[in-house]
Amino acid sequence: MAETKREIERKYESDDSGLPDLTGVPGVAAVLDKGVAELDATYYDTADARLSAASLTLRRRTGGSDEGWHLKFPVAPGVRDEIRAPLSDTLPRALAGLIRSHVRDAEVAPVVRLRSARDVRDLVDAEGRLLAEVSVDAVRADRLTADGGSAQWTEIEVELADGGDPDFLDKVDKRLRKAGVRPSRSASKLARALAETEPKRKKKGRPKARQDGKPASGASAAAASASGANASATPVTAGDHVLAYLRAQRDAIVQLDPAVRRDLPDSVHRMRVATRRTRSAFRSYAKVLDRAATDPIGEELKWLAGELGVDRDQEVLTDRLTAALDALPRPLVTGPVRNRLRTWARARSGGSRRRLIAVLDGKRYLALLDTLDRLVDEPPLLTAAAGAPQKVLAKAVRKDFGQVAALVEEALAQPPGADRDLALHDARKKAKRTRYSAETAAPALGGPAVDLVRLMKSLQGLLGDHQDSVMTREALRDLAAQAHAAGESAFTYGVLYAREERRAELAEAALPEAWETIGAAMEV
Repeated sequence: MAETKREIERKYESDDSGLPDLTGVPGVAAVLDKGVAELDATYYDTADARLSAASLTLRRRTGGSDEGWHLKFPVAPGVRDEIRAPLSDTLPRALAGLIRSHVRDAEVAPVVRLRSARDVRDLVDAEGRLLAEVSVDAVRADRLTADGGSAQWTEIEVELADGGDPDFLDKVDKRLRKAGVRPSRSASKLARALAETEPKRKKKGRPKARQDGKPASGASAAAASASGANASATPVTAGDHVLAYLRAQRDAIVQLDPAVRRDLPDSVHRMRVATRRTRSAFRSYAKVLDRAATDPIGEELKWLAGELGVDRDQEVLTDRLTAALDALPRPLVTGPVRNRLRTWARARSGGSRRRLIAVLDGKRYLALLDTLDRLVDEPPLLTAAAGAPQKVLAKAVRKDFGQVAALVEEALAQPPGADRDLALHDARKKAKRTRYSAETAAPALGGPAVDLVRLMKSLQGLLGDHQDSVMTREALRDLAAQAHAAGESAFTYGVLYAREERRAELAEAALPEAWETIGAAMEV
């Protein structure tokens, strides 16, 4: 069974002088010698270093109190989540799943072996509570791949105690710096080991220029400037901007995969949003990317978003119903309403998380990730991709906004009822797409696109509240029918239904003024 530990630590370079006296650190009453531990860790990665590129660390370590398999995820500078699994000969299944989006079908193999003699000290307060663990590590690193070298160094590591105040590390830092100890130039032992044991390579010559001396043109130029080799370059063409946006969404999907598997807050929602942003970019920028290539990918993204939405939609709906029930005065709650709501929610979500993990482990999902990689590395760019972003992107955004305007006007012309509800829902989806197309264009268009993102987000929120009310009322009708069939009072469900109906009416009443404000802002 894997467990998670939040690591908050700092690393320092040390010479042979050892650890400075830390009894003078404010709050430290004693420095306890805990002895020397012999640690032997083997670090794993793919042949093309996919884990290292994603700042992930996978190791199998013996020795010490926490021997076993460890997988580390970066959280913030100096902060990592370490997922631990018991010691075994092969990579535990729980950890293998957490790296699957990064490694896909590639094999993970030993890359570096680190053997450390760890001299440990505990910093404790006057009551004997642990504040931090300080260690002086004498490290030997051996590259396990062909032509690899070896390296040795000594470092000091200060790890905050569980639940400790991170500010305490600043106090230790001040004392160490005063004693001449320098912060480490490497983020981790692995990073330093990889750098210092890297096989020596011969220098390569510069790539040859075209013999005709002419630069690439048209879509070829956009493809060249947006290729993986130049992914960090400043976007120039319309194609550059669209691909930069798509690359960010691809990265988000891959990076959020482990968070979804760990069931971290909001991870499913954020991953689902990344799929929607990608699909929206395909549609909005059909003049930039060939739809013959992007449409099939869009269908696969729609499938993935649907699988991600099984849990998310039910969670949002249950939270809304629970909050509405909590807000009711006690006399208006008749019958076992809360029990029925819990039973209903469990029945609708039963097995959905297991299903989602099975989807993430499946071949169809991994094939989609590979397809997204190929898309951003070898983009199917059209002629417009080489155009000026101020022209190409602005035209696409204006087109999207025009479609939103038509749908909103159509909805406002409808009388209240199912037809208006459907029209408002369509307008909401189009507002979301316009927001995403404006996000893509914002780096090129600046203020106007940023303003449109803000306006569409506001409109999306208003229309979203209306749609949530529609869905909540459908759920309340279902709950009321179940209660009635069981001989229970349906009164409370009726009260909640009426309140939701009123919320929808308020949203519809606010729409004309909100839309007028948006229209005025767009004319400026």
